Amino acid sequence: MSSFLASASDAASHLLAMANPDDFKPNQAPVPEELKNKVRVLLGFVAWTVTGLCVAGVLMVGGRMAVMHRRGEGGEHASGLAWVGGACVLVGSAAAIVGAIV
Repeated sequence: MSSFLASASDAASHLLAMANPDDFKPNQAPVPEELKNKVRVLLGFVAWTVTGLCVAGVLMVGGRMAVMHRRGEGGEHASGLAWVGGACVLVGSAAAIVGAIV
């Protein structure tokens, strides 16, 4: 068994030594620059809309916190604030990932 693993390891190292990453060219058609610009504009509109919704979510949770404090209820608004915060982090991450791709 150990001789099989040793020979497999040697074969893999020889294959990796022969492989040149500069020779690899994927078979993809080039994307026109006009299409890239349209996608960027669309993603920009979506990003601003979702960012506005996140701000509205924070304001709504803040209003709910004020009403609950007035009633003497507390602690239940923390989960809402966590969900909105998570959404804001997700939107920020998605913008960075999509910006790197496009």
